[in-house]
Amino acid sequence: MAKSGTTFAKRQKEMAQQERARDKEARRVERKDTKEKRTLGPDGEDPDIAGIVPGPQPIPDED
Repeated sequence: MAKSGTTFAKRQKEMAQQERARDKEARRVERKDTKEKRTLGPDGEDPDIAGIVPGPQPIPDED
């Protein structure tokens, strides 16, 4: 005769896994929405990298 506790434990484990998958999908959708809503600068440039010039950077003035 099989132990009834093992079936219950397996079901609990499966339910926890499904809950984590739902949470992960919700975060994925939220990230996608946030990314789509992000605004670009006035000239269509990403504000995080606006004004960055490729290549060697000038040495900052020392105060």
